[in-house]
Amino acid sequence: MLKYIKEFKRYVAITGFRNVKIRSTEELIRNIHKEKPQDVTVQFFDARFVATWQHLYFAVFNALNAFKNVSNISKSLGMEIMLYASAQRQINKALEKIGVKNETKHVAVVVIGETLQVIEFVLNMISENFKGEQDEHVLDFWDDKKNFIKMAFQISDVAIKTVMKKSDLENALVDLVIEKVALLATER
Repeated sequence: MLKYIKEFKRYVAITGFRNVKIRSTEELIRNIHKEKPQDVTVQFFDARFVATWQHLYFAVFNALNAFKNVSNISKSLGMEIMLYASAQRQINKALEKIGVKNETKHVAVVVIGETLQVIEFVLNMISENFKGEQDEHVLDFWDDKKNFIKMAFQISDVAIKTVMKKSDLENALVDLVIEKVALLATER
């Protein structure tokens, strides 16, 4: 998924990688940040805890807005996105909740840059580092993922039933996760 956010004059790519083999998350992140252009933001998430591309897009928009309004918690845009996506105010809790770990198999990725060319360059670089296959479908729901999201974001069955429209569990989960992300912005 690729979108241009006019308000911030930035392109946002949100994609995923399947069957990733990570020896060391620290080494992976260090390599990516060393190779990527300075004006590009990259953030990784354990795809099991991502409620579709909409969840991450909403987190990106809120993080960009926080920096614009000087209400950000973190010094880096990538970490601010992590905070919003996890609906947490503390970096350690956010990383623990939805961050990539050595055992992560499916990874969601956000790349933010000023041009399409730089976005494509960074996505290719990430693909080479992951040794997995790029697949946006890891952002979609599967049965186990629904349970992971319910647990991670403490979403009750009562809340789901309240929001559910025409027995659409997936849209209800997306709405409830985005609501939790939005609540983080109001707590500042």
